[in-house]
Order: sequence, then C-alpha cells, then structure tokens
Amino acid sequence: MSVLPLVFTSGWASGINAYAVVFLLGLMGATGISDEVPPALERPDVLIAAGVLFLCEAVADKIPYVDTAWDAVHTAIRPVAGTVVAALLAGHDGSLPELAAGAVGGTTALVSHLVKAGLRMGVNTSPEPASNIVVSLAEDIGVSGVIVLALFHPVAAAAVAATLLALGTVTVFFVMSRIRRYWRRWRERRRQRRSGPGTVSGWG
Repeated sequence: MSVLPLVFTSGWASGINAYAVVFLLGLMGATGISDEVPPALERPDVLIAAGVLFLCEAVADKIPYVDTAWDAVHTAIRPVAGTVVAALLAGHDGSLPELAAGAVGGTTALVSHLVKAGLRMGVNTSPEPASNIVVSLAEDIGVSGVIVLALFHPVAAAAVAATLLALGTVTVFFVMSRIRRYWRRWRERRRQRRSGPGTVSGWG
C-alpha cells in the first residue's frame, strides 16, 4: 500500500490542474530526478502535449468567467486524468491494484475539482479581476509544490493535500451565498443577451 499516499495526492492535484500533474511527474521522471514515475508519463509526446495544455490553462484560469467555463469543460477530464495517473502509478509500483488506485485517484480528483470550481464561482462574484490571478497562481504553486513533495515524502504530501481539500470544502460551504449570487448574475446576462441590445421596457 506504499503508493496510496502518492495516488491520493496526485488525485487531489489532478482535480485542480491535471495538465500540471502530468507535466511535472513526466518531467521529474524523464530528467532522472525521481524513479517513481511510470515510463508512460515520461514520453516526449506526453510531455509536449501536457506542457502546451498547461500553458493554455495557466491563461484561461486567470480570466474571470473564462475560468468557470474552463472548469465546466474539465468536469470529466480532470477525474479521468486522476484515474489514469493513479492507475499508472499503482502499476509502476506494484503495491496496490490498478483498479483500486484508479478509483481512489478519480474520486479524489472529482471532489477536488468540484471544490475548485465552487471556489472559483465565488471568486468571480468579486468586481475586480486581481483575485482570479492571485487564486490561480496560488493553485499553480500549491499543485507544483505538493506534487514534488509527494515524490520524496508521499505521506507528508498526502497530509497536506487532505488538509487543503478539507479547508477548501469548508470554504465552499461558507461562500455558497456568493456562488448563488454568481448564478443569478449569469442568468440575468443570458436574459439580456436574448432580449437583444437596445431593448427598453415599455417601448414597442
């Protein structure tokens, strides 16, 4: 069961930024820094694709409302990535069945993704864009730091990931009112677009 902490941590990180997880793990393995990385993640084509997609996410994730649309698209992608990475890690290690590892990684990634998406909707209720940039940078740094830590100190990294996941879940609970306000504003914008520009109540 020695790979379980790494599986859990990679699942949590994949729910926030799956491309960063694949790129960092692959890079650490390809450069020989760690021998815990499956060869499939070290392939040049995987590294290039993950790197390009990571750069795309780094931009989209810092733009208000674009980040929420990006999260919506990745509701399926991040849990699947978490499942695949976890299964590869388990298969490479041999101490945990791949099916069980995939279930742990995918479930953790889904919960982490939902927490991230909920927090981002709350952040988007802020009138200024700086908060999106700050939160996105914090996520990028957090994911990078925890993944690197997990390769050398997996139990400590899993403890950090579990703590951050719990704190994020509690925070989402407290910002639900802001999230509901976000959805009201979003529905109002849709109604305005459907009514067309220049539509004024009382005019034929």
